[in-house]
Amino acid sequence: MKPKRNLDREFSRTDPCVKLVIDKIEKENYRPDALIEILHVAQNAYGYLPMEVLSFIAKELRLPPSRVYATVTFYHLFSLKPRGDHTCLVCTGTACYVKGAQAILEELENKFHLKPGEVTCDKKLGLRTARCIEGCGLAPVVVVDEEVLSNVKPEEINDKVLAKMGVKV
Repeated sequence: MKPKRNLDREFSRTDPCVKLVIDKIEKENYRPDALIEILHVAQNAYGYLPMEVLSFIAKELRLPPSRVYATVTFYHLFSLKPRGDHTCLVCTGTACYVKGAQAILEELENKFHLKPGEVTCDKKLGLRTARCIEGCGLAPVVVVDEEVLSNVKPEEINDKVLAKMGVKV
């Protein structure tokens, strides 16, 4: 049985992002076990996961909002904040930390004037960290726009990030 739709006033059926989320929820027959797939669709539609969208998904799937929020915050691929056009993710797991992840973070912070979880003023770059991305043999690891960079040195990270952003170095 389909739950009665109760869209919050922020949502409009004509909004293409809302339509994508509703279509996915309906395609999955309102199954709570499809939460991660639905969150991926929502994040792809919005670029991040606004709290209103999480509340909407929780209502539609008849899940406690705490379960939806816990799922989003558990996986590093989900974001509660808008991301930049480009993303730089620094692994801070034990192997990466021992091999210089902190120095890489400091170099990025100094060059781009942002801390992990922030986006540059021009919305071009977002900096994130992850506890471990399971690339310990490649440590330290940085992921720039889905490209995994291994054995990264602090003095070369800025050029690599700028090159991925299309800025000539």
